[in-house]
Amino acid sequence: MMIEVQHLTRYFGRLCAVGDVSFKMDVGEVLGFLGPNGAGKSTTMKLITGFLTPSEGRIFICWHDLLEAPILAKQQIGYLPEGSPSYGDMTVLEFLNFIAGIRALSGQKKKDRLEFVIVSLHLEHVLPQSIETLSKGYKRRVGLAQAIIHDPSVLILDEPTDGLDPNQKHEVRELIKHMAKDKIIIVSTHILEEVAAVCTRTIVIDKGKVIVDCTPKALMARSRYYNAVTLKLTKACDLTAQLKELNTIGGVEVDKEGKHYTVLSRSKQPIFLEIQSLIQKQALPVEACYIEKGRLDEVFRSMTVGDRA
Repeated sequence: MMIEVQHLTRYFGRLCAVGDVSFKMDVGEVLGFLGPNGAGKSTTMKLITGFLTPSEGRIFICWHDLLEAPILAKQQIGYLPEGSPSYGDMTVLEFLNFIAGIRALSGQKKKDRLEFVIVSLHLEHVLPQSIETLSKGYKRRVGLAQAIIHDPSVLILDEPTDGLDPNQKHEVRELIKHMAKDKIIIVSTHILEEVAAVCTRTIVIDKGKVIVDCTPKALMARSRYYNAVTLKLTKACDLTAQLKELNTIGGVEVDKEGKHYTVLSRSKQPIFLEIQSLIQKQALPVEACYIEKGRLDEVFRSMTVGDRA
């Protein structure tokens, strides 16, 4: 199984919404697709699913050319679009049965897959309810259910946890990680913690172009806070001068009360031992001390806003 996107481009009139996007994916990968509003994320996902036709470029889904063999390619895909469109006057059960029929499920396989999505997404109590009366969170879960009901090889999910409460988000993320073992999954999200939680790879797109393609860990390593050390003190202390005397320190951030310090590494190399030594020598009243892994929100802004900030 694979996805290959070659020089994907899409124009709307003179506007280039997606410009020369290329990447490959293999089974087991979960790709976090990031970018600011209007960057081209949803358009790219619509192109990959065949919802839109590219102006230029080719797309292969499990070795099927999406333009030359659209039915074979789309049979491999489960798609949760932005907004979870559905038929509002149908009940949840009617809608899932309808989608199962479209996906050519029948007999015991249909029964098993319906049971799987209903139980996995906790839809038991809303099965007789019309979709238009559901909360945003339940509509999102129904949308995810229709995307996975046929056990597709490729899952393309646009904001899968939008509208869910923290517990529901955790459950959906665990489901994505479980399914990722034998699938290819693309997740578009604005929730940066979701990238760290479920993704094995990250693509950042801005103005229709790919600007970064790496692992979430490598992306966080771009943060100025990578390998920084944060200190929380039980009482205020003025440590700024002492910290800046250390050769490995690249900067110090402190709150107004003088009880919360973030110490930046000059070269992003580990500085914890130096900070620990200072704590012991000064007998500092430390409540908590931890190493920063990097901050995705700061990296995201630096790449997609830059000199526009």
